[in-house]
Amino acid sequence: MAKQRIAVIFGGASSEHEVSCVSAGSVISNIPKDEYEVVCIGITKKGKWLFYPGEWDRIATGEWEKDPDCCACMLSMDNAKRGIYKILDDQTVSFLSIDCFFPVLHGKNGEDGTIQGLFELCMAPYVGCDTCSSAICMDKAYAHTILESAGIRMAPYILCRRSDKFRPEQVAQKVVDSFGFPVFVKPANAGSSVGVSKAKDENELEQAIKLAFVHDDKVLVEKAIRGVEVECAVLGNGDPQASVLGEITPANEFYDYEAKYENAASELHIPARISQELSYQVRGIAVEAFQAMGCTGLARVDFFVDPITGDIWLNELNTMPGFTSISMYPKLWEATGLTYGALLDKLIKLAMERAEIDG
Repeated sequence: MAKQRIAVIFGGASSEHEVSCVSAGSVISNIPKDEYEVVCIGITKKGKWLFYPGEWDRIATGEWEKDPDCCACMLSMDNAKRGIYKILDDQTVSFLSIDCFFPVLHGKNGEDGTIQGLFELCMAPYVGCDTCSSAICMDKAYAHTILESAGIRMAPYILCRRSDKFRPEQVAQKVVDSFGFPVFVKPANAGSSVGVSKAKDENELEQAIKLAFVHDDKVLVEKAIRGVEVECAVLGNGDPQASVLGEITPANEFYDYEAKYENAASELHIPARISQELSYQVRGIAVEAFQAMGCTGLARVDFFVDPITGDIWLNELNTMPGFTSISMYPKLWEATGLTYGALLDKLIKLAMERAEIDG
């Protein structure tokens, strides 16, 4: 039986380009090679698509882009001919069929429904959530609206728009009147904690909002919740399953980009150090949120939990969580009994299953 050809897409025109490359290197190394043939497609920071035939270990370091054997490529828009066209140096075109795409892309232009929509136009199977669920999970304002309407508790927040002619003193007064300091300030559309800050007073709030506006036109100011940071990995289509929980003790004041990827002092505890009863509740809410947002394939659902009062607040859903060697999503499934390779195999099969159902 011929191996299925899987195209792993990485990089992207996003502030999370480097994290994507590291995640992709890990994914490619762990895909079961006895069942799948891997094709590598890198997207530069300027958005150029390149077919990369070189060594996999050069992806994580960013060296892949300098490989002389890279060539431009594009998706086939012919629904009967699923794959990519390689544009060779002499401007001739070579077609390569692809059975399934695995977009290991984080943040904008990859996790926000854009590339998912492209795959759906091509009717090509792909790993992860569909266009709609990717978009609404990425946009924290929409996620708040949908999840809260589903009865899932989240932190109180204020939404700021650049078009509202941002006035820091008015936002600060709303914060004081609504829930007080400290607060977290977040771009509505960003991942890996890029552009996220904690503000303890009006001066810090103003600077935090200006930073967040660098990354998006909408900014959330959320009440800071005191609790244990807990994460749950969800996997599946029609009958999603939740992993054991993981707990994060960040090296910095909160689990920001540096604490996630650069500071080895952050601690991960699997299973999370909360009661079994609370753990069951969190896992149930994770699946409920996954279904409320219309997710398929995978998502990591993040929470704050107060072990004393039993209060649970959902923080956010990530539809393409990190897949680096230290990332929580594969670690949680490994602790649940699913190896990294078996997890990737399951994700590809879920993508093919959904494609068959969607026709």
